[in-house]
Amino acid sequence: MAGRFAPRPPSHATVRDAVPVPRSASVPRQAAGPRTRTWVPEGPYDLGLVLGPLRRGGGDPTFRATRDGSVWRATRTPAGPGTLRVYAYGGEVRGEAWGPGAEWLLDRLPELLGAADEPDVFEPRHRLVALARHRRPGLRLTRTGLVLESLIPSVLEQKVTADEAYRAWRRLVSWFGEPAPGPAGTGERPMWVMPAPRTWALIPSWEWHRAGVDDKRASTILRAVRLAARLEQTAGMPPAEARARLEVVPGVGPWTSAEVVQRSHGAPDAVTTGDLHLPRIVGWALAGNRDADDAEMLRLLEPYAPEGQRHRAARYVLLSGNTPPRRHPKMRKTDIGKW
Repeated sequence: MAGRFAPRPPSHATVRDAVPVPRSASVPRQAAGPRTRTWVPEGPYDLGLVLGPLRRGGGDPTFRATRDGSVWRATRTPAGPGTLRVYAYGGEVRGEAWGPGAEWLLDRLPELLGAADEPDVFEPRHRLVALARHRRPGLRLTRTGLVLESLIPSVLEQKVTADEAYRAWRRLVSWFGEPAPGPAGTGERPMWVMPAPRTWALIPSWEWHRAGVDDKRASTILRAVRLAARLEQTAGMPPAEARARLEVVPGVGPWTSAEVVQRSHGAPDAVTTGDLHLPRIVGWALAGNRDADDAEMLRLLEPYAPEGQRHRAARYVLLSGNTPPRRHPKMRKTDIGKW
């Protein structure tokens, strides 16, 4: 959970000026009030479904869903750190933002909420997909316009369990990030903005290990943050071109690039290949084949390729809850930070 790991000041011999002050002295400035914006969606709308993919586990320090139905995001924009609170009220969605990145976040609020998505283009080709769409009509694909914030946690998720990846993300952001602007950055469970590229680059090797991240994934992230400006430019490219540039970074392959553009671009056709579970879930749901591989999954999703909707179809398959019965024990959980 956010705030579970006690924050500590950085070592002057390691990250030096990358993290400017100790946590105890780093208190976010409180503005007189948030900036606001309202957006009215057309048709059914489910805020949780739209923004849910941006959450990296229940203790994600950059994302929080509260009992009043609000979704909070702490992120690093080109204009600086920002906190966004989004909630549905009547037939509209309202956004409140704090920090240097507030204006940037509100300018792009409709795209974040799925305004650029075209769900009506989608035509179900399978009964299960049609039923899932009928039951969850409020699905829209979010578009954050931010690449690094999706790339780094996606790299952390490579070849490990979700719990391991979420734990690493939580630790690194809480240790080396900065408090979220506005009220979210205070209290017993403050939210955090992920570190700036320079801060990521200055995290020493033993801190990656302590967070449970092996050398391979850490090296991939270090290569990516050194190219941060070039990679963020891909937010303005078509998804296919963006994926090609991302995959130039050693350690970033098709699985990772798809996971990124699904969030940064709202790419409806960027189906994830190379995943341990998705092919078997899609194979089981659409053809009763629990041993399906990537090739079989893509064959089953081929009817959605002409309209460029394979990722959306896969989302509906996952939302259907139709998963194959488990035959093997779960992957063993490990934490190399304790070795």
